Amino acid sequence: MKNKNTIIQKQNIKTVRKRSLTNRPLVFVILLLVVLSIAALIGQSFLQSGPEFLQIAGQLDEPLEGGVIKNTQASLSVPTQITKIGEDYFIVDCYHNQILTSPDLNADLTDWLVLTDQIDKGHTIAGDGTVYLADDTENNRILIFEKRNGRFYLTQSFDDIGIRPHYVAYDEDSNRFYALSSMTGELYVFARDSDSSVVGLEKIMSIPQLNNYYVRSFTIDGDSIYFVSGNATIIRASRENLEVLESWAVPEEIAGMIQLTKIQDYFYITVSTDLYGSQDYATLLRVKDLADLASGSWEDIYASFIGGGTPYYFSSFDGHYYLTEHRIPGHGVWQFDVLNNELINIKTLFP
Repeated sequence: MKNKNTIIQKQNIKTVRKRSLTNRPLVFVILLLVVLSIAALIGQSFLQSGPEFLQIAGQLDEPLEGGVIKNTQASLSVPTQITKIGEDYFIVDCYHNQILTSPDLNADLTDWLVLTDQIDKGHTIAGDGTVYLADDTENNRILIFEKRNGRFYLTQSFDDIGIRPHYVAYDEDSNRFYALSSMTGELYVFARDSDSSVVGLEKIMSIPQLNNYYVRSFTIDGDSIYFVSGNATIIRASRENLEVLESWAVPEEIAGMIQLTKIQDYFYITVSTDLYGSQDYATLLRVKDLADLASGSWEDIYASFIGGGTPYYFSSFDGHYYLTEHRIPGHGVWQFDVLNNELINIKTLFP
């Protein structure tokens, strides 16, 4: 006969086991809640690490296909920029209100394709290989293009971007697009959602002393941004918040600058007008120290490109430098090299 205590112990063990089995679903629920909470925190952290947008680009109801119709213009009318993005070349044909594109830089101008004719006096285009942003200057817009299966489409746009947005640049270091409102001193910063082609406006910065002055471009140099003179002053500001770090006074005769770029030991500067808007002062100059501009100590090198017109924006790709120009028939785009600070191999590409 079994001992009574033994029977009681076995009954107690069964009771404990029964309770354990009864509590197991509760344990699973608690574990599931813990896992979901951790996942939520990770997801929230991931979302917070991406850009936060003030505004998302407006989506076009019907994307407009571009780069299909050939250019019908035998010459350029005030070309402002030539550039290369990925394997594609682009020319902003400002006064023809179009942007041209071609996979071949040396193709005849009438073999280039029209990326868009939906702009009014646009000046520049920039891209990261997925999206391409172009300023639509007189409409105060930024247009956004995508390349899908070898075709370009106009898919998004931003309206009310300052007054006459005049220059767009893509900065690989920050993965951001910067667009300048040429008349207000405002710099609009755009970013692309990393998982899609959606572009958002991240922030708007400004330099108050440039408000109401015509500033045609800026140059990103590491953590700094140079703004060319529109108010008789070149400004170097912080890329992060546009805090002014340095400034250099320039004479009235070269105050209407277009662009500044550093090539080897010199700053190369294109000038459109004097302070009062006269194109009689249009020229191309270079200087090693921006402080020398105030005393007129610069080298005028426009004669190397014949001179007499209005040089505009610089660019660099395929191992060469390029310069757009207007007012001189037959000299719309120049290609040149710089070796030991000497200009060499200067030639015209497009009329």
